[in-house]
Amino acid sequence: MDIQQAKEQIKRAVRIYLMKDAFGNYRIPIQEQRPVFLVGAPGIGKTAIMAQIAKELDICLVPYSMTHHTRQSALGLPMIVKKEFGGRESAISEYTMSEIIASVYEAMETSGKKEGILFLDEINCVSETLAPSMLQFLQYKTFGNHRVPDGWVIVTAGNPPEYNRSVREFDIVTLDRLKVIVTEPNYGAWRTWALDAQVHRAIVSYLDIHRDNFYRIENTGKGRTYVTARGWEDLSQAVKLYEEAGFPVDEDLISQYIRNEHICADFGSYYRLYHKYGEDYHVQDILAGNAPEDVCHRAKEAGFDEKMTLIGLLLDALRPSLHAQVVEEDALRALHGPLASCGELVPEASSSDVLCERLESLAADEQSKETADEAGKTATAGARFERECKKRFLKALADEIRKEEIKDAAPAWELIRQEYAKRVRSAGQAADTVKRSLDNIFDFAAEAFGKSDQMLVLVTDLSASPDAARFISRHGCAGYYEYSRQFMLYERSRTLRDEIRKFTDGTKTEDEGMQL
Repeated sequence: MDIQQAKEQIKRAVRIYLMKDAFGNYRIPIQEQRPVFLVGAPGIGKTAIMAQIAKELDICLVPYSMTHHTRQSALGLPMIVKKEFGGRESAISEYTMSEIIASVYEAMETSGKKEGILFLDEINCVSETLAPSMLQFLQYKTFGNHRVPDGWVIVTAGNPPEYNRSVREFDIVTLDRLKVIVTEPNYGAWRTWALDAQVHRAIVSYLDIHRDNFYRIENTGKGRTYVTARGWEDLSQAVKLYEEAGFPVDEDLISQYIRNEHICADFGSYYRLYHKYGEDYHVQDILAGNAPEDVCHRAKEAGFDEKMTLIGLLLDALRPSLHAQVVEEDALRALHGPLASCGELVPEASSSDVLCERLESLAADEQSKETADEAGKTATAGARFERECKKRFLKALADEIRKEEIKDAAPAWELIRQEYAKRVRSAGQAADTVKRSLDNIFDFAAEAFGKSDQMLVLVTDLSASPDAARFISRHGCAGYYEYSRQFMLYERSRTLRDEIRKFTDGTKTEDEGMQL
């Protein structure tokens, strides 16, 4: 199975392991819950899906790579204690708590969540001295004298022997106590994740054209070469920051992540061509609805690879404003209720200090949630950015009230209302700009490509993007709906319609729904 199918299997396993009966007992007793053993080639996203599962189930995640652990760090250190047996005191040895088990308790205390996943990577590559203890752990869920707390599901991962010389193959007795899931590299599954994770569009467009270059491990006369999903992901992050800093993206950089000489050179050439197409096609003019006529003619006559690259360029150009808009709208909607609670304080508030204290308390709540998510290893970049937007706005409101030396609660509340309304209006204007850009992309694509493979890629990639799905559900896009219907993407269209109904339930318009 591919990594996304494996994710769903693990997620289901965690859910049934955490199911309880009417008395609060786990339906599958703890001692009968088989640890999951995820087997797959290196760099295909095993660690990434664990963070996704924990976030989606709202539980903690404590990840560990077992390759750096010794017997002492995993089991704890021996210490001498005195105990009385049969009326006689004796000195015996016990072990301190394992670093791994201690991390589980720390995550519980910091996050406030009592259930989670203990994820142990490279489980079949442990040192010779630790191997017997690991087998005991898989069977009895204990490190030394300390047991994994109830409510924590054990998920392990490892590489097949052909990828790692350090692998120790488990015997049948051990495997029979594990829930074994074997996964293989699959570009289609990774692509869905990559769009959500906003992997650099040049990489996605390149791999759309050269799928065979997504994952490759070969033995050559110069040694072993490898290209992995992890390599593409890490290269994406580096390329984005290089572009931001104005550094050249060349084979010297690419080769640090893509350890195959041919693929490295091929992607380097494509990356340069990708940016040349961006200039040749006046991508920003297309988004603004001012595409020169010769650009549309060139797009019609272009080859398959060039057309696919152009679609990637258009989506890449739209992505930053689309993401910023969705984050801003999400933050404003999340702030509506808490800010409205400030208005409820006004009738009995003795001064504006009461409202300032509430604003600062709300900001502190956001910080606490962020800390809990960090402890539970479930924080995402998008969630962190949204929380930061809310914290800054709440603190800025309190600072503004004090700066204006507003003493009474009523005028302080009026300032809060006005500042929030200003943000809502600004968000509405920005949404109109993003929507025009999206409409202009569809207008251009309709003229240049019609109902083609390129239009299908445009529609399906927007469908796969959570940012695009939320934006379209709120603001609509005639071109998207029209081509979804033509391509018979009914299921996704139905999902968007459900989101629209959920979004508009109880409110007439978005702006009216965010009025204080």
